[in-house]
Amino acid sequence: MWILIVILIILIILAFLSLKIVKQSEVYIIERLGKFHKVADAGLTVIIPFVDHVRSVVSLKQQTMDVPPQDVITKDNVTITIDTVVFYRILDPAKAVYEIQSLKKGIEYLSITTIRDIVGKMDLDSTFTSRDAINDKLRAILDEATDRWGCKIDRVEIQNITPPPDIRDAMEKQMNAERNKRASILQAEGERQAAILKAQGEKESAILQAEADKESKIRRATGEAEAIRKVANAKADEIKVVYGAMMKANPDDKLVQLKSLEALKDVANGEANKVFIPFDATSTLGAIGAAADMLKSKDDK
Repeated sequence: MWILIVILIILIILAFLSLKIVKQSEVYIIERLGKFHKVADAGLTVIIPFVDHVRSVVSLKQQTMDVPPQDVITKDNVTITIDTVVFYRILDPAKAVYEIQSLKKGIEYLSITTIRDIVGKMDLDSTFTSRDAINDKLRAILDEATDRWGCKIDRVEIQNITPPPDIRDAMEKQMNAERNKRASILQAEGERQAAILKAQGEKESAILQAEADKESKIRRATGEAEAIRKVANAKADEIKVVYGAMMKANPDDKLVQLKSLEALKDVANGEANKVFIPFDATSTLGAIGAAADMLKSKDDK
């Protein structure tokens, strides 16, 4: 009875040692007699007790590693502190276990030396403005170097770049001066735009005023010309009526000469500077002049 109980206990222990349950996103590195045997994927795995051995449990999830802050000297001899985070995944668990003693230590040391090499070729201003370029270059170098370890570098992010206190104070003063400069430029530009807009408004107003005066003068001249034309037409109509009446009355030469003199009197009283005298009227004026000379000679006698 005791023998059966002992055998049952031994079988339970053997079953416990033989059956391994691998979790999702994990693999087991199985060694047989100290030599690599297989990689056990997620699920139930059977091994031979005392012959097979689980060397390591490797996670296939994306992992993060915080690289300790490092003091780095830039190209212009400024010491800055850089804090970096590395995101990586294990693609070949066997290489990650057997090709390097400690994968995390290897990634950390590579990150430190690579950061110092990249930043050492850049000046201080470039390190602040070229973070993305530094991240991409650092990721490419680390990915190539860790490929033989069965590792894939997904991302490298620089969390913080800290300059020395004196450099930080100088940068803050420079930033304040630059901010004040931009404010002054914006203010001057605003005043310039306001002056331009004001001048343009005054110019457009003057143009519109001149156009209005021009239009007013044109309209006034047009009105005056139209009035003159109407008066002239009225006078012409009156002359036609008078002429028609005179022609119906069959006037003699003396009456025509008399009417011509009356017309000359009206013309002479006008505002025109020049007077055009009809040819027939000149003979009448000559006769009147001769009569006036005869009367004057009689008076002298």
